[in-house]
Amino acid sequence: MRGGEGAEVIYALRNNGKLAASILSELEKAGQIGRKYYQRRLPSDSSKDYYYIIRNTPNNETLIVEYGFLDNAKDAAKLKANYKDYAEAVVRAVAEYGGYTYAPISGSGYYTVKKGDTLWSIAKDYGLTVNELKELNNLTNNNLSVGTTLLVKKDDASIPSIEDAPGYVYYTVKAGDTLYNIARMYDLTVDELKNYNNLTNNTLTIGQKLIIGEKTLGNLYTVQRGDTLYSIAKAFNISVDELRNANNLGTNILTIGQTLVIPGKNIPVNMMVYEVQKGDTLYNIASKFNTTVARIKELNNLTSNILSIGQKLTLPN
Repeated sequence: MRGGEGAEVIYALRNNGKLAASILSELEKAGQIGRKYYQRRLPSDSSKDYYYIIRNTPNNETLIVEYGFLDNAKDAAKLKANYKDYAEAVVRAVAEYGGYTYAPISGSGYYTVKKGDTLWSIAKDYGLTVNELKELNNLTNNNLSVGTTLLVKKDDASIPSIEDAPGYVYYTVKAGDTLYNIARMYDLTVDELKNYNNLTNNTLTIGQKLIIGEKTLGNLYTVQRGDTLYSIAKAFNISVDELRNANNLGTNILTIGQTLVIPGKNIPVNMMVYEVQKGDTLYNIASKFNTTVARIKELNNLTSNILSIGQKLTLPN
């Protein structure tokens, strides 16, 4: 598979592209990123468009649907969790393109508008507000057409099922969390956090896992006065050799303020680890690292201002 993320639809020469566009649109509604739909021709002879990929199929509108990319860890996790929804999105698009009434499978998270329906009545039936229903379906007004398919399940649309994948660090949503306070906690913007997780609105669910960044090679530690390779290795329960190899050190000499990678510890690339020294307080640590006491407490789940010498704190890097 090629590198990248999201879905593509390629249509053959005899196809006008309308079906391809419809399929891509339905895949986007199902929660996948839409890259593009396009016609690709054999440069040397356009009459043999896709001859070796799509065999000559007269009277058929033949397409290739690429649902995602397996060499992208985040995309692979989404495909594994949502492949049924993506497959149904294609079936839905083909059915509607052919002029057939589409009947979603039970529990699919979709609803087909019937005569007499309103946004309010549909939203009420599925435990949504009108604004949530409009946001899920990118509606700019309250007009509905009979036969239109709507997303009605927030879990299928706004909350992609993202499983733990190599290369990413996750945060689990707790009661009271918002995109804003999670983004602020990890030195991200709300847009960056939404883009990491393919979110189309600001709705969160307790227990939901959010990607907050890519992993470093390990935890970052800033050398303090009196530190030695032995004392640091012991504090992080690793060997001196592991510490030296992770940092390509050719000597045991350390410099105060030097940053070391601690192998096997995973935090976002925009974070670091600080070891509490004698005389430290949350206030002076916050001042030293240009952050706030509240943010340090949030990042480290602290319920009081009491610190212990040798305690490890995660801080903005």
